[in-house]
Amino acid sequence: MANDFASVALRCGYVGKLSIMQHDQQQDSLSSSLDHAAEVFLAVRKRLFGIGYRMLGSAAEAEDLVQEVWLRWQATDRSVVLDPPAFLATTAVRLSINALTSARAKRESYIGPWLPEPVDLSADPSLGAERTEALSLAVLTLLEKLTPTERAAYVLREAFDYAYSRIADILSLTEANVRQLVSRARKHVADSRTTTSVEPARHRRLLDAFLHAAQSGDQAALEALFAADVVSIADGGGVVTAARVPLFGRERVARALTAIAAKLWTDVTFAVIPVNGTPSIIIRSEGGLFAVVDIEAGEQGISEMRWVMNPAKLASIAASQGLA
Repeated sequence: MANDFASVALRCGYVGKLSIMQHDQQQDSLSSSLDHAAEVFLAVRKRLFGIGYRMLGSAAEAEDLVQEVWLRWQATDRSVVLDPPAFLATTAVRLSINALTSARAKRESYIGPWLPEPVDLSADPSLGAERTEALSLAVLTLLEKLTPTERAAYVLREAFDYAYSRIADILSLTEANVRQLVSRARKHVADSRTTTSVEPARHRRLLDAFLHAAQSGDQAALEALFAADVVSIADGGGVVTAARVPLFGRERVARALTAIAAKLWTDVTFAVIPVNGTPSIIIRSEGGLFAVVDIEAGEQGISEMRWVMNPAKLASIAASQGLA
């Protein structure tokens, strides 16, 4: 019967039409498959970005990583993937580890101190995770001292609440090794944070008082707000004028801020907005967003200030504020 049909089809000129129909069916099937792939991917996209950002400390690099995960997901034989979200998360983590290794080589030649890229979390406070861990600029800066694998284990456990066994599968390690990695990472973060953070209300009061004293160039008032071992870190990336080494000590930091007060606060506007989950100062000039200033405060006063001034790292905040 099939041969008879083929013979009739050939004589009547239907072969071309059948080929077109088969091609259209294949295209429809492919389109349907990609639509489903996109649906699955978009359902976990925030999580993938959250993993990438916590691993790399850069929104731009995290976006690139998410795009690479999508390309790999498209090229994968998805019919054999039993757990697509787990597959996508694993891909994101492993790509992050590779990207971080490469990024660190570049950061060694970075001009001046390197700070993470700040992000606006108003739309998604946990950035795709179960908890808001590993999101503050302070902690992201500390995570730079971990190995890529330690950082991955810490991020997956502390932010995403992954079971040790699941992390072991992702990192191709034993569960015992993962527990050791997380323990070492926790200890490093805890030991490096010499300041116990104050409650949000006191943090905001210190931030407002700092802003007032810095604007007025009041050195005595600044010194009164600072802890004795305060440190000021500025990231200009060699693109804008910024201190290329951290400044230490109450008097030195206050003196430096007083010296630049007239220039820094002239012809600018400012606001306090949540940045990486913490109220921070954004400074705007006619050219757009000029700086994001984040502080860390303890019972002894402001212990650390981070000035993100590299224009490339301000794009995400500028866009969220309509300043892009």
